[in-house]
Amino acid sequence: MENLIILVHILTALAIIGLILLQQGKGADMGASFGSGASQTLFGASGSGNFFSKMTAILAFVFFVTSFSLAVIAKQKASIGDDLPAVIETTVDDVPAVEDTSIPVDDDIPQVETETNENSQEDIPEVPEQ
Repeated sequence: MENLIILVHILTALAIIGLILLQQGKGADMGASFGSGASQTLFGASGSGNFFSKMTAILAFVFFVTSFSLAVIAKQKASIGDDLPAVIETTVDDVPAVEDTSIPVDDDIPQVETETNENSQEDIPEVPEQ
C-alpha cells in the first residue's frame, strides 16, 4: 500500500511540474506565434487557462492527500519503537555484575627512590658550573 502511494505521489509531482511548464504567462501570445491573428485562441475561445488551471488544482490536491497519507504511515511505523526504553530497562537488570579483574600489587617489587635537591626544581636538571 505504501509503495502504491509513493508511486502516485511521484507521478503526481511530475504531472504538476509538466502542467506548470506548459502554462503560459500573462504576456505570452501562444496563438499568435502559430500564425493565428487572435491571442489565446489555440486551446479554444476561453483560452488555455481554464483546463490547465483546473488540472493543476486537482493534481495539487492529490499531491497533498498522498503527502498526508505518507506522513500518517511514517508516524505509525515510528510508534512501533516507542516501547524501546521499557525493553532496555528490563534487560539492564539481567546483566551480571562486573568482576574485579585488577592485578594485585606485590610488595616484592623494588621502588625507585629519587633524591631531591632543596635548591633546585625537580623538573629542571642542574647545569654544572665551569
